[in-house]
Amino acid sequence: MEPKTEKMALFIDGANLYATAKSLGFDIDYKRLLREFQSRGYLLRAFYYTAVIEDQEYSSIRPLIDWLDYNGYSVVTKATKEFVDQTGRRKIKGSMDIELAVDAMEIAGSIDHMVLFSGDGDFRSLVEAVQRRGVRVTVVSTISTQPPMVADELRRQADVFLDIVELQPKIGRDPAERAAREAREPRERHTPQFLQRSTAPQRATAGAAFDDDDEFED
Repeated sequence: MEPKTEKMALFIDGANLYATAKSLGFDIDYKRLLREFQSRGYLLRAFYYTAVIEDQEYSSIRPLIDWLDYNGYSVVTKATKEFVDQTGRRKIKGSMDIELAVDAMEIAGSIDHMVLFSGDGDFRSLVEAVQRRGVRVTVVSTISTQPPMVADELRRQADVFLDIVELQPKIGRDPAERAAREAREPRERHTPQFLQRSTAPQRATAGAAFDDDDEFED
């Protein structure tokens, strides 16, 4: 199949991609990212998934969500849930795995190629199910960090693994622009509270970015 006629859909796990890019020291330019994959085929849809803390006076993720919504992305959000664990610590839960999986299965019959921006090993079964529908799957994450941000089982299941380091020149934001923005705004406004979490692997052998339940400690 000619690349230009291949129907594609992007599935971006927002929190996972943010942590991956941050670990590599660069920012994603979402306009450039969209343009890059539009050049690789017929981009049917670009989904972006993120949880949102609704009771904050200022949500640092909101400007990004609004921009994406007006500039070619299908943004899927839901409110985080707060609970207290057995030790009495307040935690915030904000997994978007089910929403992403449902959308992927619904659109699988209309695409030839799925591009998943996540290293979360929980998506291995989804990738396998989509492949059974005849869809080729590319997983975008990185093995350039220690430990790697992508779960080994997810990387093995994918038809193609694309290290985001290879994409950085094409989808990264100009470092000068980042420096100028950081000079204008306080540093803490750039990192949403729900993203300020551990980037330890799911399992020591898997190397995924987050814990199984996407829980965030306060």
